[in-house]
Order: sequence, then C-alpha cells, then structure tokens
Amino acid sequence: MTRSIRLVGLSKAKKEDIILDRLHLTIPSGEFFALLGPSGCGKTTLLRLIGGLEQGDSGQIFLGDTDISRYPIHKRSINIVFQNYALFPHLDVFDNVAYSLKIQNRPKEEIQARVLKILKTFHIDNHIFKYPQHLSGGQQQRVALARAIINEPDVLLLDEPLAALDFKLREKMLIELIELQTKLKTTFLYVTHDPFEALTVADHMAIMNHKGEIEQIGTPEEIYEFPLSSFVAQFVGSTNLLSGCINKERSTVEIPHLGTFLVDIPKDKSWVPDGQKVLISLRPEKIFISKTAVKNFSNTLKGTVSSIVYHGRSTQYNVLVNQNYTIQVFEQNEEHFPAEEIDYEDEVYLYWQKENAVLLLE
Repeated sequence: MTRSIRLVGLSKAKKEDIILDRLHLTIPSGEFFALLGPSGCGKTTLLRLIGGLEQGDSGQIFLGDTDISRYPIHKRSINIVFQNYALFPHLDVFDNVAYSLKIQNRPKEEIQARVLKILKTFHIDNHIFKYPQHLSGGQQQRVALARAIINEPDVLLLDEPLAALDFKLREKMLIELIELQTKLKTTFLYVTHDPFEALTVADHMAIMNHKGEIEQIGTPEEIYEFPLSSFVAQFVGSTNLLSGCINKERSTVEIPHLGTFLVDIPKDKSWVPDGQKVLISLRPEKIFISKTAVKNFSNTLKGTVSSIVYHGRSTQYNVLVNQNYTIQVFEQNEEHFPAEEIDYEDEVYLYWQKENAVLLLE
C-alpha cells in the first residue's frame, strides 16, 4: 500500500526566522519525488515535519485523505533514511534491520524470514553479522534502506542519503534507488541540494529557493528545459542569462552591447508589455561554436575564446563578446567524430536557435 502526501499552508518558524511560510505541495502516490534546493532553504525541516520529528506552527499534512499533522511518529506509516544513516553501532546488520519488527513483538520466524529476504534484495546478506563500523559507505546505506523499508511504509523520506558517498558510488546507488522504488511502488520523497541527483531519480521535482518558497514543480525535463525563473535556470544546471528589452511585434530581444536576437514568445508570456525588460536563459550545450560562418541558425554572436576547460565528456569554452559578456559553451566530446579544433584566443562564432532561448521575467 502506498499513499500520497499533501501539504496545505504548512508554516514553521524558529525563534524569529521563518523557515516555511504557508507552503503547499502535493507528492503523488507511488512516485519518486525530489525536493531540490540550496543548503539552509528548509528542505530538511520540511522532511522532519512530514516524518513527525517536529511539529508545524500551522497548516496541515495529509497522508492520503488522513490529516496526520498531530500524529506521533509511530502512527504515520512514514520512515526516514538520514544523511548519516543513524545505524545502531552496537547491533549487527541483522539486528539493525530487524529492530522495528522486534519492538512490535513479531514472531521470531517471521522476523527471520523477512529480514533475510530484504537483505538478499539489497545484496547485503553476506554481511549479516557485521557491525556498522565494519561496513563500507555503500553497505551502510543499503542497511539503512533495508531497515526503513522492512515495515512497508506508505512513504519513505530520504534526507540527502548519498551525501557521504564518493561520486562513482553515488551514481551506482542512484540507479539502485530508482530500481528499488520501481519495484516497491512506495512513495519516495528525496531531499537533496544536488541537481544531478534530483534530475536522475525524480518522476517529478519541486525547486525551493533560499526563502523556503517553491519556485517550480514539474518533471526533470520541464524544470531543466523550461525554467520559470532565473533562480531555477541557474540552480538546475548551468546557463547564460542575458538581459534586454522585448519587441513583441518582431519577436526579438534587444540586449545592450550585443545586438538584437530572435526569440519564441510562449503563450504564458503573451501578456508581457512591449519594451518590458526580460532575461534570456540559454543553456551552454544549446550553443554551437565554430571558427567559420554557418548558416541556418536564428542567432549569431562573434567573440574570442578566453578559457577552455576539459570535463571529459564535454569541453567548456568561455567566450568573451564585446568586452562585456562572457558566454559559456559546452561541446560534447566525440571520439570518432572530433569537433573542430578550437584554441585559446581564437575568434569564434556562437550560434543558437530561437527556440533554445528561454524567456524569463526579471
């Protein structure tokens, strides 16, 4: 069984600091939902409120159709996996995972069968008698997940659970989490400040700003490709933000010291008055870079390469334009089809299609 989470006007303050202010959010049943935001924005506080570790000052928390705002932790059917895993150091793997079943006084045969089954699911059945201090970070993570899942909760809350792992292991664990959630169909709420993690795991995601407000909710593709604010555009990946004035009749934006550029004006921006100051968000990988003139692009800029950074999968070019703007470009590295060789201080052309420039209000 799995149920949705619905937050209605949820508020929380600590001393004089407002952490959450009348927040509304729905996390659909059976989804892998990510909550992404910078450190200190209130993500963990929100998680603790849902889990029952703290009480909100006002508002309601619904699990399905039930208001659980004042329910104690043990009545919420919600489990939490913490960043530091919070394993009992004096218990071995078996007893850590079996702990909640034992305090429920389940039959010994049932406990043994369920624990062994879930340890096999997480590929840690070979470490059953080891203590946490003798396990690797990835193994400790699996034990923490097994302990949280064994009670078959309606919702699993994950508070930056991979933060302590190295990059390679983190990538591996992200895939395992996706496979686990797909198999269990449990509602997962994954809290992180890492856009890569959120984009990788989420069916839907919400972006929180520094004030604890939700800026945008959508699929990872919607959030990345069509950000609704400059904060979202900058926080979820890299982008070039260019400020100018819109000409609705010509579907252009005039940017000081750069020129006039074609844009698509979406229906939700059709009310924007002519001459309004706007921002263009242009992802670095949406820009084509070349030392030669190329046709069939909506927009063109000319500049000088000021620095080059090799990232393995891609190369980053920083291009100085008119001594006022530095435009960032990512070019995919392809072994069998090498890109044009571009060096430091080369004069280059930058090209992009109008549909790749997202229009934002300042």
